[in-house]
Amino acid sequence: MDFSLLHPREQITRVMDRLYRSRLTTLSGGNLSVRDDNGDIWITPAGIDKGNLGPEDIMCVRADGITEGPHTPSTELPFHTWIYDARPDIRAVVHAHPSALVAFSIVRVVPNTAIIPQATDVCGSVGYAPYALPGSDRLGTNIAETFRQGYNVVLLENHGAVTGGTDLLNAFHRLETLEFCARTVIQAKRLGGVTALTPEQIAFYRGRRSPLPEFDPPAHSSRERELRGQIVDIVHRACDRFLMIGTEGVVSARVDEETFLITPTGKDRRSLEIGDIVLVNRGRRERGKQPSRSVQLHGEIYRHHAGVGSIITGQSPGVAAFAVASRKFETRTIPESYILLRDVPVITFGSQYAEPEAIAQRVSETVPVVLIQNDCLLAVAPGVLEAFDRLEVAESTARSLIDALSIGGLVPIGEDDITDIQNRFL
Repeated sequence: MDFSLLHPREQITRVMDRLYRSRLTTLSGGNLSVRDDNGDIWITPAGIDKGNLGPEDIMCVRADGITEGPHTPSTELPFHTWIYDARPDIRAVVHAHPSALVAFSIVRVVPNTAIIPQATDVCGSVGYAPYALPGSDRLGTNIAETFRQGYNVVLLENHGAVTGGTDLLNAFHRLETLEFCARTVIQAKRLGGVTALTPEQIAFYRGRRSPLPEFDPPAHSSRERELRGQIVDIVHRACDRFLMIGTEGVVSARVDEETFLITPTGKDRRSLEIGDIVLVNRGRRERGKQPSRSVQLHGEIYRHHAGVGSIITGQSPGVAAFAVASRKFETRTIPESYILLRDVPVITFGSQYAEPEAIAQRVSETVPVVLIQNDCLLAVAPGVLEAFDRLEVAESTARSLIDALSIGGLVPIGEDDITDIQNRFL
């Protein structure tokens, strides 16, 4: 589905639904707008339940100032208008009060997006706008001036955040990714501190794209089509379970000895369809599609391990906190965690691009999960569901470890009990 072809009313309704279901806004908080080529601004209404908006509720403020629709436009319309006037390249605006970003706004600190490489590309540098009364011209001036400086993401002092984009999905991804970074930093600080990526490491990440040659698949087997459906279902479930966001997370599945499927790069995860999944065969990609940057790593793992049928990488907040902090990700918490995750080694950032074969040799049936610094958790398994189970258990384990810090800290399962678990289940 081409999101940009939807009517602005439909775009706003769908994105607001995602904001609300992802707990990035409340019934009364937040507002979205889209500016048409003719200067009309489509915007959410004031005083209407954000959890049940329909396309018929969306207001239109025509370029000549005439308002159309059954309600009153958002009280924040002035700053939306100011942003569009300051930045003609911005075609959509998202404003909300996600809890982690509100936390940063009330201590007046801008969250660091250099904790994972993708976030720096999605968000760029984060601007800061001083406080002013909601709905006031002063607030509009403060926000617009910050956007005028070139920022696409702005933290509002004692208020929340505003993002702009080339379209509404682009603006939403920026807010979602910024909130992910804010939440990850908060969790990592509870673990003892945050290690950010250097400009050199980020530049290395950006320079690692090497497009594979293309090929035309002669046919699509029933096995391949079945796996496409599984991958899409699992990605959607991961988004619903807050294990992935729209811009992060990779799933692949082996079709046969020489072929596997993998999620694409640059596509909204929650909107993925089976036709978006990329078939990779002998180092070649399905024509017209761009696989994840992790495609070489996944290919090496499949090449080294015939028993691996699926690979998932995820950046859920709890796991990501351990990826950017120095504290060990301990799995000896409950039997399920140890059985599914085993002991989780840490991989140095950059190895996933520079040394995919070394990582492929590191994972195995006895080491099914690794944590890559400032990036992700990587899990391998015989099938897609089993790989997803490991990702889900990893996030649950991470959150339990972080919560335990508030009530005394972890007392791990003892060595003798671990031996019993190994003998009984492994």
